[in-house]
Amino acid sequence: MARYILKRLWHTVYVAVGISLISFFFIHLSGDPVLLMLPPDASKEEVETLREQLGFNDPLAVQYLRFAGHALRGDLGVSLVHRVPALDLIFERLPASLELAGAAMLFALAVAVPLGILAAVRRGSLLDLGSMLAALFGLSMPHFWLGIMLVLLFSVHLGWFPTSGRGSFAQLVLPALALGLSLLAMFARLTRSVMLEVLGQDYVRTARAKGLRERLVIGKHALKNALIPLVTVAGMQFGFLIGGTVIIETVFAWPGVGRLVVQAIFSRDYPLVQAAVLVLAVLFVLINLLVDLLYVLLDPQISYGGGS
Repeated sequence: MARYILKRLWHTVYVAVGISLISFFFIHLSGDPVLLMLPPDASKEEVETLREQLGFNDPLAVQYLRFAGHALRGDLGVSLVHRVPALDLIFERLPASLELAGAAMLFALAVAVPLGILAAVRRGSLLDLGSMLAALFGLSMPHFWLGIMLVLLFSVHLGWFPTSGRGSFAQLVLPALALGLSLLAMFARLTRSVMLEVLGQDYVRTARAKGLRERLVIGKHALKNALIPLVTVAGMQFGFLIGGTVIIETVFAWPGVGRLVVQAIFSRDYPLVQAAVLVLAVLFVLINLLVDLLYVLLDPQISYGGGS
């Protein structure tokens, strides 16, 4: 197990280098940030002086090597707009993104797993048809529209929750719902599909033939194996949520990383964008490593030791 973890962590280095290369060279194709930092009437000499001070006159390869050298020392540059270390800005916003993604994921799994199990056990019933129709509707709704509708209903008309901001549980409810409903729909359909496949396996029929209670058959034998693909998809979705909730963060004025990155892109804040992409990529790889380790808990037959 330890050897497998070390191997995956070493692979993380390759991923980080590849992501940094791609993000660095593509970001620099978006334009010159110096023109945004200076007033429109700035002279050509002022533009060239600032460009020289920031090191943008050097070849891209030299700029990347300088960025990589600083990154190895834990320095991912200083934001051109905020004038503070980019890593500090990201770590300042990261808890908000993790809080929102975690709340949305918890809500989605808490509702979707029981709903998917019931739909599979009662296949063809009104509960099955109704829940899957609702899930299809949930997958079809855009996040921005759902967020706006939740604000209009629960904040403007009913006055139950604040319209925006972060700091209290009430402010977390609506963005977590808006983000979690589509996940709920996805997880419910996936749970139903996997449970239907598992319930048709020989070991489930054998457990029923032995006279075990249906609740025990589903909870102990069927659900444990059905959770493996669900954990895989949930892990990947959680990784996407950390940096990909910009629409919800914008609708609810949530101070997360996604919103910060989009603002940095529009202002051509190269160091901040590069640092955010690198940090989010490493987080995504680590989350997937954690998912791989959870497989061993769900299925003891899975082993990462030795050469297997």
